[in-house]
Amino acid sequence: MHATHREMAILEELKLSGSCRIQDLARRLAVSEETIRRNVRKLAERGLVRKVHGGVYLPETAQEPNFTQRMNENPDAKRRIAARLARMIRNGDSLILDIGSTTAYVARALRGHHDLFIVTNSLAVAQTLATRNNNRVFMAGGELRSHDGGAFGHEAIRFVHQFSVRYAVLSAAAIDAETGFMLFDLQEAEFSREIMRAAETTIIAADATKFARQAPVRLAPPEDIDLLVTDAPPPPDIADFLTGASVSTIIANGGDTAF
Repeated sequence: MHATHREMAILEELKLSGSCRIQDLARRLAVSEETIRRNVRKLAERGLVRKVHGGVYLPETAQEPNFTQRMNENPDAKRRIAARLARMIRNGDSLILDIGSTTAYVARALRGHHDLFIVTNSLAVAQTLATRNNNRVFMAGGELRSHDGGAFGHEAIRFVHQFSVRYAVLSAAAIDAETGFMLFDLQEAEFSREIMRAAETTIIAADATKFARQAPVRLAPPEDIDLLVTDAPPPPDIADFLTGASVSTIIANGGDTAF
């Protein structure tokens, strides 16, 4: 098991019980206790777990809220981001939208557009934009996850391979000056990377609370991201990081600052 996959497996085990002994994790994942300790140490350095003697537990901050909770977090900021992003998209454009809550706000902001070509794995996005204004909406197949209404897995990835669109609009759970854009879910990250390959321009829509947060899965190399739309200027270290990676930033604050 790759280290990143093993870290996600550790987090999944901890989500079930909240805490676990190192030796139990080693047995369940079929690796040595020393390997688990190395993974736990890396997770702890990123604030995703807490270490105790012989064990590890999951702090509340390491768990992503469910989709409904995320929709209710910072709604005004997400509406501003969505409205600014919607102004970039023209009638008749083609785009892929992911499962993020901010992306769901983007879908709402696009309700006045027409003749859009939409690809998504999000039930919320599909419900918002299908059967209106002559849009064409293509929904990834497979089982929908109960906590966010998203379709993932091999079927969803094969589905995306069929398309070539102008924009990919993605979400991020965390943004820092070392790793860049991060997510909590490995399946989401894998799907997002496929979305990026299918698009001419990749846009991250994320509110300012994501700056300096931590999440366990790297979304993609920052150089693969074209634009970040957010609601407040990033801290200086993150701004320098984004500039170095040639990621343009638009601040949806009414004045629409860009740098």
